[in-house]
Amino acid sequence: MEPHSPKKFLTRLNSAVANGRIGKRFRLTERNSTFTTELRAGTATFLTMAYILAVNASILADSGGPCSVSDCVPLCSDPSVPLSNCTGSTQRVIQPDVSCKFDPVNPGYASCLEKVRKDLIVATVASSLIGCVIMGAFANLPLALAPGMGTNAYFAYTVVGFHGSGSISYKNALAAVFIEGLIFLFISAIGFRAKLAKLVPKPVRISSSAGIGLFLAFIGLQNNQGIGLIGYNPSTLVTLAGCPSSSRISVAPVLELANSSVSLMPGGTVSSDIFCLRNRMESPTLWLGIVGFVIIAYCL
Repeated sequence: MEPHSPKKFLTRLNSAVANGRIGKRFRLTERNSTFTTELRAGTATFLTMAYILAVNASILADSGGPCSVSDCVPLCSDPSVPLSNCTGSTQRVIQPDVSCKFDPVNPGYASCLEKVRKDLIVATVASSLIGCVIMGAFANLPLALAPGMGTNAYFAYTVVGFHGSGSISYKNALAAVFIEGLIFLFISAIGFRAKLAKLVPKPVRISSSAGIGLFLAFIGLQNNQGIGLIGYNPSTLVTLAGCPSSSRISVAPVLELANSSVSLMPGGTVSSDIFCLRNRMESPTLWLGIVGFVIIAYCL
């Protein structure tokens, strides 16, 4: 007797699942689909969205989260000397101020940011899990849900600002997001959201999707959350970068005061390390990302 071919095995598997409880629950036959088709589609969707787990947490952590100056620790004026040995005429203890949140980031503040980032990863996983289960088990639709990419960058870098340098606090911004969610839930429940969507011209809806995609690509090409291919340039706004983290600095709009000190301009925000000083196109992260992209593109 000839061995069963893989094609025959998959046909029997698809037929068994379609006639079983799972197939009837998700109406595979009615939708002209099969178990293996849904499995491939689900795997591709997961691989496409898996980056959100890490990137969403990193972007939101750039807002500083609940971390503040109170999380910073005193340091010695000589970085090589421990605080307990910071004595003598040439050394002094530096008490933390608002500058401790920016490069070079205070160790205490950096520790708080790392804790926030880990908490945000768990929150992203939990919210994605709940959304996907509700969409599959109750709505019976083959859609995956996860936190939206794009609005998180607007939240972190425009509303709250890098490490809380914006005009709105992290807690107030979260409260606004919560209220916004309640409003969207209400207008969706009464069917008003669908009516609003129909009022938007089709070309605008299509172009908005493309624009969001380009915005996400722009984020992925930046230093902090991506491969670092592009960086800031005062003349052209963006330019080729690709330099390692040791060659990058932050930029901020500042005012020079009468006592020769500088102060952050009112309403201005401090950027992440987006300005490339030297060693362009020498970042290991950049080339690792390029090689990974080529491999994935070839496999697809």
